Amino acid sequence: MRPPTRHVRWLRPLGSVPAMSLIARERLGPITDAVESAHAELLQKDAAKRMWAGDHTLWQDDPTEVADRLGWLHVLDEMRAALPQAVELVGERNRGALLGMGGSSLFPEVLKQTYGGDLAVLDTTDPAAIARVEIDGRTFVAASKSGTTIETTTQLAHFWEATGHTGDAFVAVTDPGTELAALGHERAFHAVFENRADIGGRYSALSWFGLVPATMLGVDAMTLLDRAAAVDDDDGVRLAAVIGAAARAGRDKLTFVLPDAIASFGLWLEQLVAESTGKRGVGIVPIAGEPLGAPDAYGEDRLFVAVGSHDLDALAAAGHPVVELAFADPYDLGAQVMLWEQAVALSGVVLGINPFDQPDVQSAKDATSRVLADGLPSIASVPAGSLLEQLEPGDYLAILAFVDPGNAELLHQLEQARVCVRDRLRVATTIGIGPRFLHSTGQLHKGGPPSGVFLQLVGDDDIDIQIPGRDYGFSTLKRAQAAGDLLALQDRGLRAGRVTIDTLLEVTR
Repeated sequence: MRPPTRHVRWLRPLGSVPAMSLIARERLGPITDAVESAHAELLQKDAAKRMWAGDHTLWQDDPTEVADRLGWLHVLDEMRAALPQAVELVGERNRGALLGMGGSSLFPEVLKQTYGGDLAVLDTTDPAAIARVEIDGRTFVAASKSGTTIETTTQLAHFWEATGHTGDAFVAVTDPGTELAALGHERAFHAVFENRADIGGRYSALSWFGLVPATMLGVDAMTLLDRAAAVDDDDGVRLAAVIGAAARAGRDKLTFVLPDAIASFGLWLEQLVAESTGKRGVGIVPIAGEPLGAPDAYGEDRLFVAVGSHDLDALAAAGHPVVELAFADPYDLGAQVMLWEQAVALSGVVLGINPFDQPDVQSAKDATSRVLADGLPSIASVPAGSLLEQLEPGDYLAILAFVDPGNAELLHQLEQARVCVRDRLRVATTIGIGPRFLHSTGQLHKGGPPSGVFLQLVGDDDIDIQIPGRDYGFSTLKRAQAAGDLLALQDRGLRAGRVTIDTLLEVTR
């Protein structure tokens, strides 16, 4: 256990909320010295104070995509003051559909799965999933920072037609001055929420992007903000030192152990960690949703961070570094969000990267555009076993499934397959549902360390839905996104191929 060193807290004010520590216990084993060195480095650089002051030189000399990406540190007071407006506008609209991707959809999905409620989070282009969304009585929230995200704009076009152009059935959440904001005003949407422009998508959970859906779900958003404001900055610095030093020491598979009450929080953490740190050939690989196994199921590339009470004694005794974070109830999500945003941002200092840019995300988008323009390419399937045979110690398996996210049976089978690979080969495993993961772990896949083996699956579509204003439907768009992502991976010389679902399940039984 580290000594309780406490320093000046730079977050304020949100009233007189006392600081609380979330790091309950550390058993760092082989990385202890590396963590202490990284921690000392962050303290010597006065990292917390400089972060709150907006000092871009903490990360890089150039202010580009740093100085204009720190609004998440200062948005809590603004949201607290504006919450009554949100409650008045959407508080009674408790049957909704969220049209968004990545930072616009992942925290709403966490809120929906944690607190319950009738909110269909539609971060997919799968036609079956889109067809399942009932129209009557729903308020459609189109959420996009840029206002031009292809998944959101095509979903919006579909539901605009399906509702008979009923502006009052729509809400927009976007940055000021975007095409989506203009469209919302032009079509007399029920409300247009314009977010601070200096907040990147993956850091937007406690801004309008998270709090509008929270209000519709009846979540006490004020309590989320209060818990976030109470996070001790020292914990953010310390956790940054742990995850950054672990990655530098080769333990770059950050494995989350979460309580059932907030199990879906791993989806949000995946994007925050992967998109922030996976670039320039380095990065932290987030492992979410992988069930705990025996200590000998893991290689020497793991760091375990647990939220809440779990029995991790065997892992720690076997030499795996373990950090345990305090957790009281689901409203601690607010605190966890702020803790991890600080920790991941400051881990960029340890790793020598800018945590706020995403230089490799555009490659898959450009490849998709080319496929849509030129037509779907013919992509031959390769044997799943031939790709799995390429996994080596320190690698990770990424199953990239462009399938109906509502197919519970198939998703369960894929979860079983990942556990089989983990136990058989002692490598970390991830599952990404396409195209959601393109806005999450996709940056890490292409820009991070070349330690991934990528198995792409594309499900068949029994139906298609034509997209208004386009000469293709959602099935074609989904397949173009799959083809574009595979081409982008292969263009980088990564170990990637398309496999059939049956062959993957066969070799992992």
